[in-house]
Amino acid sequence: MDPAYISTLAALTGSAIGALASFATTWTTQASQARATQRAQERAHREALYGEFIREASRLFVDAFEHDLEDPAKLVSLYAIVSTIRLFGGPGPLREAEKVMSQIGATYFAPNKDVRLFAEIAPAGELDPLFAFSAACRAELQSHGDRHPRSFLQTKG
Repeated sequence: MDPAYISTLAALTGSAIGALASFATTWTTQASQARATQRAQERAHREALYGEFIREASRLFVDAFEHDLEDPAKLVSLYAIVSTIRLFGGPGPLREAEKVMSQIGATYFAPNKDVRLFAEIAPAGELDPLFAFSAACRAELQSHGDRHPRSFLQTKG
């Protein structure tokens, strides 16, 4: 075989291998970036969902503290959020959300209390109806790769 052919074939083979390596690297990088973007979007969606639950449950808990359940439609939004947590949330936050929902229902059917008593619940830690839910959400979000500095919720248990 002619030495010119050998060197030409070697150059073409080297170029082909380089092009394939470049293509494989680019493809792997883009796939990894797409997965990271998808995880970030899913996390943001869960954070928004959990925040929405906290806001609605807080509002209803205060209402239940002072009033009887005259209109069950008040609970529809909370039930819808819990159902959405069933679709997108983890088992820990779902279990705690269902407990909060039950506690709100029980509070509506308990005797009304003076709103000043509600102020005593907030600093009481475990007596906070959303404490366990918030802790479960934090644990679930952290288990998906994003770590936050140790917080009160993590060191409590």
